[in-house]
Amino acid sequence: MQEPTFDVTIPVLNEEATLERQVSVLHHFLKKHFPAAGQWRIVIADNGSTDRTFEIAGKLAEQYPEVRPLRMPGRGVGLALKTSWSHSPADIVGYMDLDLATELPHFIEAYDAIARQGYDLVYGTRLHPASTVTGRSLKRELTSRGFNFLLKNYLGVKFSDGMCGFKWLKREVFPILHDAGAVSDGWFFSTELLTTAEWLGLKIF
Repeated sequence: MQEPTFDVTIPVLNEEATLERQVSVLHHFLKKHFPAAGQWRIVIADNGSTDRTFEIAGKLAEQYPEVRPLRMPGRGVGLALKTSWSHSPADIVGYMDLDLATELPHFIEAYDAIARQGYDLVYGTRLHPASTVTGRSLKRELTSRGFNFLLKNYLGVKFSDGMCGFKWLKREVFPILHDAGAVSDGWFFSTELLTTAEWLGLKIF
């Protein structure tokens, strides 16, 4: 039986210094663990960069047939993800931040949860007791924890981290989530995905 296909979207803005290196690391990992031809793509979603980011994305696409550059008409993580996922032919869609802050082996767990265990959506969290967060300022850490506290206490959600840049879902549920309220063009889109999925009773890991 054919394995489910997937698209990895990476939203970027003025990332000329690190784009080539990070995408190469990700490509090497996926090629090693998912060697089947045509099973996956890396979509570099440019959010209106003013440096050489999109040019570098184009060169990466020439080097790696699995890489697809995509230029947004405006800025915003939500806009990038909605545009990428709306045009995706894959069975599973999702995204990760360019810094690859979530260790790549966790993607295998996320893929298995959707492809083999029947989950509709998988998300990463920096607030899990076993998580180690590095490179974040105290201000960012306090802001993140305060935001998640408000979500739990005022929206009544159960998920632990609405902002972690590591989320995956069955592509077929994306239009459902969008129609239910996951519509923001900005950073809040990530939280809207989880909130609407929880309210709709989808199977979340």
